Amino acid sequence: MNVKKPKSARTLKSDLDRVDRHKIKASEYTDLPELTDEMLVRGTVKRAGRPVSVNPRRQITIRLPESVLAAWKASGPGWQTRMAKLLSEREIR
Repeated sequence: MNVKKPKSARTLKSDLDRVDRHKIKASEYTDLPELTDEMLVRGTVKRAGRPVSVNPRRQITIRLPESVLAAWKASGPGWQTRMAKLLSEREIR
């Protein structure tokens, strides 16, 4: 299946259609250096995304009266964080 790809932005200054049409030949592989064990040892894997939290959050379901929820939402953006802070200050032991 040959899907027409969108053209790249003009600011890229690269002919991606020509790059996509290029077929790699066996002779082009001779330009690559030989992969050694030393190269593999030096290699690192970088993980994308956020770092793992020390105190991760867990999603739960809780039923609250509509008036309570409306009051928290009316307090503005960040209401869930403020609610979590208030609840963590009043931990049941």
